[in-house]
Amino acid sequence: MEAGSHFTWLDFIVLTIYFFLSMGVGGYFYFTGKSRDTEGYTAAGRSLPGIVVGLSILATYLSSISFLALPGNAYKGNWNSFVFSLSLPLAAWIAVKYFVPFYRSRGEVSAYHHLEARFGPWARLYTGIMYLLMQSVRMGSVTFLMALPLKELLGWDVATIIIITGVSVTLYSLVGGIVAVIWADAIQSVVLMGGALVCLALMLFRMPEGVDQMFAVAAEKDKFSLGSFGPSLMEKTFWVVLLYGVFINLNNFGIDQNFVQRYAASKSDKEATKSLWLGSLLYIPVSSVFFFIGTALFAFYQANADQLPERYADPAMSDRVFPWFIVSQLPPGVTGLLIAAIECPDPVIFLEPLYVSTLIFGTVGTGIALVLIRAEGILDTWWILQGIFAGGMLGLFLLGMVSRRATNPAAIIGVLVGLFVIAWMSTSPLLVDKGILPESLENPLDGNLTILFGTTTIILVGLMATQLLPNRPNSQ
Repeated sequence: MEAGSHFTWLDFIVLTIYFFLSMGVGGYFYFTGKSRDTEGYTAAGRSLPGIVVGLSILATYLSSISFLALPGNAYKGNWNSFVFSLSLPLAAWIAVKYFVPFYRSRGEVSAYHHLEARFGPWARLYTGIMYLLMQSVRMGSVTFLMALPLKELLGWDVATIIIITGVSVTLYSLVGGIVAVIWADAIQSVVLMGGALVCLALMLFRMPEGVDQMFAVAAEKDKFSLGSFGPSLMEKTFWVVLLYGVFINLNNFGIDQNFVQRYAASKSDKEATKSLWLGSLLYIPVSSVFFFIGTALFAFYQANADQLPERYADPAMSDRVFPWFIVSQLPPGVTGLLIAAIECPDPVIFLEPLYVSTLIFGTVGTGIALVLIRAEGILDTWWILQGIFAGGMLGLFLLGMVSRRATNPAAIIGVLVGLFVIAWMSTSPLLVDKGILPESLENPLDGNLTILFGTTTIILVGLMATQLLPNRPNSQ
């Protein structure tokens, strides 16, 4: 079966209807005036119930990164990356105890307003730039993965699909604001989970020797392994991924604008807390489904090797195997619905200047998606890049929370030293490979630990500098 041969009129109709309904959600909230002012655009009038916001938080995790990259990761390897999900309860507990009350009590819509008041304008500018870079990489990863099913369904060039998708996401963000995003996210999460379960059922029941064959193949290849439990920090062990998950999710819940805006959009403190617990805890079983899909996908094509084109034998193509299954195995109509849900806009809404920053973000994210066409393993690439940018933000945020005495100069010193550590950890392997640095200066640690050491360096150096420097009042 060639790319595009599975595309039917029914798929086209379903995909088109879903797309225009999604765009219609944004248009509705714009033309009814609910997203025209700053309060409505960024905080949904602080009126949404916890279950809707919780499903939106789940959908923040449940982007095409989860839907396509997690199965691709499990298809190529094992369940080591699932340990990220197991870190969520601890991070959510800290967020519910400290972060949510902090933002709700101040009526904040932006994490960066607080940092400006705490350490000065430089802190807001610095974290804003880091956040833009991190979210641009995220948007690029999401947009690239969104293009893969359409590539298989339509046979179009990936770059063309990325550009069309990027324009659609940017337009949706500009029109609808956060309230449209939250409602569309809630709908998308339901459709994606339903489609995932249909895919999994087809894989299991189309095994030539039944469901037991899938478990036998997976067990033989150790596909359910959570990784090594050894103490090494030089590879993705269970503990390395767990530490990465805790710090990344503290960043998500503490300073990521996606989450902070959702706290503000909830109609009460109780609903905000409910939404965070609902969204984060639901992701544990949800992500396990996607890892299980990747494992079942591996077993399915081990048993039905003639149904997988030879080009997918390359491990670098692992992210594209599940999209191929979707377009080649699902019934017409169901294929269109699932791809439409994957393609549903997954934007980020920025604050002032609202429309300009959203437009810039959409453009940069689309450009990064074009670059990622050559990347191998989008999940691993996204994790490492996310850790690089998040570490610089999380350290400053936590420094301000753990110490009321931390001064502006101390924070600047902590950030500069932390950025040096992050730069060394993330670039030294490349510099050694290019012959610019000697091997003795290469970072031996796993790349996912960059956020851990970057964050702790900023906090510790900031605290030490606070003790050593003259005590001066902060701008707050």
